[in-house]
Amino acid sequence: MRAVRVHQYREDPHLDDVDEPTVVGPWDVIVEVGAAGLCRTDLHVIEGQWDHIQHPSLPYILGHENAGWVREVGSAVSNVSAGDTVIMHPLVTCGLCLACREGQDSHCGNATFPGLNVDGGMAEFMRTNARSVVKLDSSLQPADIAALADAGLTAYHAVRKAVQQLPPGSHAVVIGSGGLGHIGIQSLKALTAATVTVVDRSPDALELAVSLGADHTVNASSDGNGDAGRLLDITDGGAHVVFDFVGEHGTESLGVTALRNRGSYYSIGYGGAVNIDTIEIISREINVVGNLVGTYTDLVELMTLTAQGKVTLHTRKYDLEDAVQAMHDLDSGALVGRGILVPHLNK
Repeated sequence: MRAVRVHQYREDPHLDDVDEPTVVGPWDVIVEVGAAGLCRTDLHVIEGQWDHIQHPSLPYILGHENAGWVREVGSAVSNVSAGDTVIMHPLVTCGLCLACREGQDSHCGNATFPGLNVDGGMAEFMRTNARSVVKLDSSLQPADIAALADAGLTAYHAVRKAVQQLPPGSHAVVIGSGGLGHIGIQSLKALTAATVTVVDRSPDALELAVSLGADHTVNASSDGNGDAGRLLDITDGGAHVVFDFVGEHGTESLGVTALRNRGSYYSIGYGGAVNIDTIEIISREINVVGNLVGTYTDLVELMTLTAQGKVTLHTRKYDLEDAVQAMHDLDSGALVGRGILVPHLNK
């Protein structure tokens, strides 16, 4: 089968011909990949940023946002069968550790992470397990929802955590209306009554935000001067919650400055650093909240909203053979929404 693999960090991945995965354990599920989402994390993987955390053995297959059709299952699998359409939670978890038993799958102590430390889904087939697959409503197709497995799930997880902080009359600021942010906007509109202001440098991204229900938009200046002031004016003194889906190039500072006292800065995108004097944290009673990928339950809820038409992905599809071009488009900012790799798209 064809697969997009990292061979060396800081070099473009290769499209290789490799063996198809097979069932080796009773809980294994072999999925024919219908679509794999392209994430900025994939760029960070190629840069080597995850090497000291995940320690993968090179080469390996990228792709942690995956959906497709079940091809074969192990002897113990009963929740899906051959032919079912599924989306995969990004982590393959054990189900036995305390984190799993508490429903905090993303903190499983024995997890593997397809696309980051084992073979992922930028291929024609992939192996996962029964704990990771969510059977989809028949109305949903893999190419339309694959990126919800991480980008959507991470954005939804952050919003889900913040719901109690966003009652009617509250104000949320979303920084970045790209692959994650545009799902965050829809999640906010589906789960809260908060007023939503969106910040981005791309007119197209802001236009998308408005179409998804954003109440206000701010076209960020190239140097950031004045952005915080505009946000403080729009939010009448600061946001109750800022969701930073960028997390670098100055958005960290902007997000914290745009908070009102006792507000919360939700760090979702990454690459930069949050630098706050401890006296500011104490005197303003502000919170900095980290957000990893969501839980299996979060993914089930998100798929329900998607089937109801309350969350949709804005995507651009590429054939698997065009994976490197898709990555360059993402890196250059040419992508609005989410890039999706579809095997045999051009055939």
